[in-house]
Amino acid sequence: MSKHPTFFDRLSSLGRFVAFAARALSALPSAIVRPLETFRQFHRVLIGSLPLSLVAGVAIGLVLWMHLRGVILRSSIGGPSALPYLPTAIALAVVLEFAPIGAGLISSGRVGASLGAELGAMRITEQIDALEVMGLSAMRQLVAPRVLACMAALPVLTVFIAAVAISSAFLAELLTGNLTPHLYEQRTWEELYLDESLASLAKTIVFGFAVGVSGCFFGMEAAGGTESVGQAATLGVERSTLLVLAANVLLVKVIQVLLAN
Repeated sequence: MSKHPTFFDRLSSLGRFVAFAARALSALPSAIVRPLETFRQFHRVLIGSLPLSLVAGVAIGLVLWMHLRGVILRSSIGGPSALPYLPTAIALAVVLEFAPIGAGLISSGRVGASLGAELGAMRITEQIDALEVMGLSAMRQLVAPRVLACMAALPVLTVFIAAVAISSAFLAELLTGNLTPHLYEQRTWEELYLDESLASLAKTIVFGFAVGVSGCFFGMEAAGGTESVGQAATLGVERSTLLVLAANVLLVKVIQVLLAN
């Protein structure tokens, strides 16, 4: 027998994943009536991701500032006279794309692995089986609070990354650039519209659902020994990252169509 999964194995796994995602979505209201567990998971996702989000925000802000400033100064069309557009370009890039996708990828790497390993360990030690023997739903008790926590934490992380990135670019320009603080602040918010900003923030809720469902699914699917826990964590990261990237491409187009109408 082949050690590699066949096409039908992958198709079967995809079907189970879609069914699992649908069940998780229908179970989300049960997490609302269990606020303490949901908040505990929310705190865990948010606080655990903040240090990496801080580093990502600083890096995004400084790299964008260096790249865009260099491009503007080297441009034969605008040159130094186009520098006032620098804060606008940075703010648009950060708020509409870099902060949401950054929060999604950070969560897929950290939370996807954590959920896969945690629920995988609970599966192979038969804790989930014991829960179901007692007549309790693992979907409501374990999965729903974690998925809802991811959906709630991702927008907060996105706002945090955006604020850090924009602040980092502002400080870089203030220390070494030519724009005044008042002009920089004015230009930053000049082209940022509320509907576009909220739409970009809302798509991170979908990212959170994808990360939470992926991590929980592969953790619940773990079988065998301790090796399966590592496999669940790895698959949780891989699949959640893939889903975040795919969802981002799809949602950007959807947002553009909706805002155009």
